[in-house]
Amino acid sequence: MSSRKILISRIILFINVLLFPAFLFAQYPPPAGQPGTTAMHKDSSAFVGWATTCIIERGFINISDTSILYNGLNKASYGSYLYASGPADDLVVSLGDHGSALLGFDSPIVNRLGPDFAVFENSFGDSFLELGFVEVSSDGQRFVRFPAISLITENQQISTFDTIDATKIHNLAGKYRHAYGTPFDLEDIKDSSGIDLNQINYLRIVDVGGCLFTPYATYDSQGHKVNDPWPTPFDTGGFDLDAIGVIHNQLNALGDDHRLISIRIYPNPVTNKVTFESVDFTAVRVKISDPAGNVLIDSGIAGKTVLDLTSFPAGIYLANLTMKDGASVTKKIIKY
Repeated sequence: MSSRKILISRIILFINVLLFPAFLFAQYPPPAGQPGTTAMHKDSSAFVGWATTCIIERGFINISDTSILYNGLNKASYGSYLYASGPADDLVVSLGDHGSALLGFDSPIVNRLGPDFAVFENSFGDSFLELGFVEVSSDGQRFVRFPAISLITENQQISTFDTIDATKIHNLAGKYRHAYGTPFDLEDIKDSSGIDLNQINYLRIVDVGGCLFTPYATYDSQGHKVNDPWPTPFDTGGFDLDAIGVIHNQLNALGDDHRLISIRIYPNPVTNKVTFESVDFTAVRVKISDPAGNVLIDSGIAGKTVLDLTSFPAGIYLANLTMKDGASVTKKIIKY
């Protein structure tokens, strides 16, 4: 080969290296606790609220063969829809293959600087990850999906108990282990139509399935098949939803009385006793009512006050917090 041809071949090789698909090298934030991570701990002061309602549509434990049963059922069955409301607490509801959860909020989520909410799953480690698509809506009809990216191999199915590299996924819920939420920024969908980014009333989590076989595969925003542990033919199959933590909502963004915003209510959902904690010891009166408007508890609180709901039937209750100057806010409490 002449020196000229050798030079040309080397130039072509160099150009090919420069143009080699960038996605093969793409790196997204690493697991919780590592430098550069975006994981948000459940106790972060950034959270101003949590999802308050949830409707679950369970998916099959094996979408490719719906005759497969676990404990007599062919759909995921672990956990209650109540577990997805309130703060992250490792109580989860399993969605199954392509199952979904529709969540609502006391105050609409709004688009502000940085992430606006975070989704919590309950992975026991940094690499056994079960993933979900995230969608939002203003009216409950038109949903917009966040532009998810999965650079996990499409050539080999991730098996039931195999692992995922968190640096290869972006804008997919379930990226981080339990107690750490995956943040989402509404700015990522700012060009979407039919949605008001300052009036997000609904959020939907959809299990990715994780199966690579057509027609059961799901795809990211770039057309890649989304690969995660599959099959998971158990009652706990699919995405395990713990909570949705709100970072920016209308109540917070519009400058409402921050003395009321700073009052914590926990645990929520609650089984027996619920704690109201005013971090600045603001004196507040709380009235807890059933959905029919019947006042069941009327009590003054200052600092930390524990109220006993043991005798209350399971359900949703309204806690109206009122200050001496008349400022008030109503929050939902879920009893189970």
